Amino acid sequence: MVEVFKTNVHEQRHATMLLDCIHAKFAEYAANFDLEDCDRILRVKCAGHIPPQDLISLLYEHGFEASILPDEVSATVSALPNR
Repeated sequence: MVEVFKTNVHEQRHATMLLDCIHAKFAEYAANFDLEDCDRILRVKCAGHIPPQDLISLLYEHGFEASILPDEVSATVSALPNR
């Protein structure tokens, strides 16, 4: 499963610190930031379910905000007419 979050993390040093915290608390997660993206993406991948609130809370505890980005591909595909 992959979960994608919009964040307000702007600096690489903060991203690195948060990744260290994520990997320490959730060893089974593979996480990375894309700070070049306008939404300052945090992408988290693991074999099982990812409880989004756990990651949102972890970022909040360190003074940052995160919210789940909607799956735009699914929304676009579901909006296409049936053929």
